[in-house]
Amino acid sequence: MIISVRKWLDRAKFIALFLLFTFVLYHVLQTVSSWMAPHTRYDDPGGRAVKASAVQRAAEDDAAFGERLRFFYWYGE
Repeated sequence: MIISVRKWLDRAKFIALFLLFTFVLYHVLQTVSSWMAPHTRYDDPGGRAVKASAVQRAAEDDAAFGERLRFFYWYGE
């Protein structure tokens, strides 16, 4: 069995470069993700937006809990 040192060095260089580029790409994506994320995630939204977890009441009729639950399962909202 012949062991080629040149092939092993090429493989080691490839693995080292692959790990280096993976490390750099991970940190670039982490930086972009932190840059795009809102600073205050759980504040109340501004303008006419409504927070999704807020309980909303209908203007005319106040639906019972069972009806709201059925609506949730029916429409998936």
